[in-house]
Amino acid sequence: MPEITANGITIHYDEHGPADAEPMLLIMGLGAQMILWPMELVEALAGHGFRVIRHDNRDIGLSHKFDGAKAPGAVRHTLMRKIGLRPSVPYTLADMAEDSAGVLDALGIESAHVVGGSMGGMIAQHLAAKHPEKVRSLTSIFSTTGNPKLPSSKRGAIKALTQRPASVEEEELVKHGKNVARVIGSPGFPAPDDRLDARTRALVQRSVYLQGPVRQMAAIIDDGERTRMLRQIKAPTLVLHGDDDPLIPVAHGHATAAAIPGAKIRTIPGWGHDIPLELVDELADEIARHARAV
Repeated sequence: MPEITANGITIHYDEHGPADAEPMLLIMGLGAQMILWPMELVEALAGHGFRVIRHDNRDIGLSHKFDGAKAPGAVRHTLMRKIGLRPSVPYTLADMAEDSAGVLDALGIESAHVVGGSMGGMIAQHLAAKHPEKVRSLTSIFSTTGNPKLPSSKRGAIKALTQRPASVEEEELVKHGKNVARVIGSPGFPAPDDRLDARTRALVQRSVYLQGPVRQMAAIIDDGERTRMLRQIKAPTLVLHGDDDPLIPVAHGHATAAAIPGAKIRTIPGWGHDIPLELVDELADEIARHARAV
């Protein structure tokens, strides 16, 4: 797999589709390796005529790891933010947006259609706000403004996402990963066990790095509310969100669309916080139609 130096660190990436096509950059979420963008979706977008680029965010997958960097615990960090204190964090979402900008620069791409999922949507928001010249269009998938007044995750969703596995043995990691996927996944499109097992095992065999998501979560908490920043975004924006997302409820999608001038939103019943294969064609069509309209 190719790697580049972007924003001073090593980033692993891949790309699919015609090299001379309009580029589309996919940015994944918290603790999520780039291969959580299903190849079926990548190929569908490439089939729509885009040069599709995925990359591992810092501190996950095969990209640079910030070994030894200390981050405040999520509960303590959240409480400190509520009383106006801002502890030091190893890096911010703005730093991660600079990574994505650096990927485009390293590949010689002046601007791209940017698609971000969950934390990747937050990173994409920073990229669109701070580097408007690099973002042809923005698609924000099951993401949020960070407004603390919006509805909370369903009971168990955050716990499943942040709870550490019992051990680092492969079978335990696969069991843990499948449980997380089940808890935050789509109630209307449950993944068959064999498909879920194969996807989770591929992630575990590719890379296991439990410290990275802790620092990424610190970056999310540190970022706070982005509503004011979102009002600065000029890129044509599409918000995609599931009506049945247990981790980031659909109200967050509506708030994101309301904050970005001219943004459109499409919600889908039964969709949770994953990308079911049953929705790949529909999502690819929505993203491609939005990008082509620019």
